[in-house]
Amino acid sequence: MPRQLETTLEVDDGIVRIGRARSIRRSRSAPPRALMNVRVSGIHGKAANRRKPVRRMLARVFGGWRTGLSGPVIVLQAGTAVNYFGTGLILPFEIIYLHQARGFPTATAGLVLATVMGTAAVVTPPSGALLDRFRAKPILITGNLASALGYAGFAFVERPWQAFVCSAVGGAGFGVANTANQVLSLTLVSAEQRASSIALRRVAGNFGLGSGATVAGFIVAAASDLRAFQALYLFDGVTFAVFALVVLVGIPNPRLANAASASDRGTGFRAVAHDRLFLTLIAANIVLVMTGGALFSNILAPFAKAHTPVGPGEIGVVIFINTFFIVVAQIPATRVVKRMRRTHALAATSALFAIGLLAVLLATLTSSTLTATTVLAGVAIVIAIGECAQFIVLGPIVADLAPPHLLGRYMSLYGLTFTAGVALGPAVGGALLATSPDAVWWGGALAVALTGAGLLRLGDRIPDPLLQAQCPPPQTVSTADMDPASHSQMNS
Repeated sequence: MPRQLETTLEVDDGIVRIGRARSIRRSRSAPPRALMNVRVSGIHGKAANRRKPVRRMLARVFGGWRTGLSGPVIVLQAGTAVNYFGTGLILPFEIIYLHQARGFPTATAGLVLATVMGTAAVVTPPSGALLDRFRAKPILITGNLASALGYAGFAFVERPWQAFVCSAVGGAGFGVANTANQVLSLTLVSAEQRASSIALRRVAGNFGLGSGATVAGFIVAAASDLRAFQALYLFDGVTFAVFALVVLVGIPNPRLANAASASDRGTGFRAVAHDRLFLTLIAANIVLVMTGGALFSNILAPFAKAHTPVGPGEIGVVIFINTFFIVVAQIPATRVVKRMRRTHALAATSALFAIGLLAVLLATLTSSTLTATTVLAGVAIVIAIGECAQFIVLGPIVADLAPPHLLGRYMSLYGLTFTAGVALGPAVGGALLATSPDAVWWGGALAVALTGAGLLRLGDRIPDPLLQAQCPPPQTVSTADMDPASHSQMNS
């Protein structure tokens, strides 16, 4: 009989051993389950490798939003966002409320709103003087509480004089709180972080206004009766009170600058008036605000409706694109602008405004709604980029120019330039719109181009961190570090 062989099968540590009775042959081939594990791990590895570029891209995107600011600064701007959300709830519908729900004439309603900005402008310089004598935190809380009282009172006005009183109280609180917020934001950060702090504050304000106006639009569309408007105004007042509470609980109270240095450089607004460079910058800022933000926000809509094929819906999209781009790009733009000379950044801002204003005229050359809307959307993005640079360059320059004991006065006058620009832009633009519509855009472009050229000529007079890094101040040399021979010559 043939000899029967005994076959054994062993599995040990994933190695299959197949052998006979006396001799064993080892095979290195993996079992089916092991092969499956290898294939699955390989698939996961490939998927992970594919996800790495996506993760890197997301890290770069979100990395651009890192500001490096401290917790109190972030809390302060979160409160700013809540506050501006309440302002956005009532801002688009104030005249509608006073005219339709309260029966005021439209002219009276317009004067009521003008009183808010007028009062804010009047109290801004005195608030700067207060901020040079007292700490910013209690002044910011006081201003917010006054605004809360004024705007909540709008919910119950029945006669024009009541509306004027509420607008005066609310406007005074707004003017005081706005300046105090700027000063407090600057005193909580270092000089290198000023641009990031200003950028974050602007993002918070624009995000709050845009989201508040959007929510209010749905509310008014669903119920435009008196109670709906009253609820909006009451909630707006609550947001001012919430902001005051956030500042009280979560924000430190920095000390004032040492007033001992005041005798060296003077005090009061007379000392500010002697700073010619500062006066030049705020005059230039009025032109930038007039030609950039004010013309785009107030004159573009009536011009586009009358002279281009776009309608109200397309105009709303264009305004939304501008606001959205500012919110998204403001903080990343800070990193880009920090690599530029400040004079170059200001000249680039003026050039962007000029290009955007001239591009509006291109929308009048087409009969296509889509083409005109696309052109105006491009204008919105160009203007938004210019505004991003404008704020994060001029704000730190003003803070660098201001002596510590005059920071409140400097920032109050700087803030006043925005009020003046917003007021003058619609006035000048409206007059030109009635006589020569195209002159609004080419005239504005010419004015802002000349302003940019003037800013560029300031050159090294503008304090610039890049210049300070390239040309450090000379170091003093002590006599101990000098050569003994030269030291003896000096003594002789």
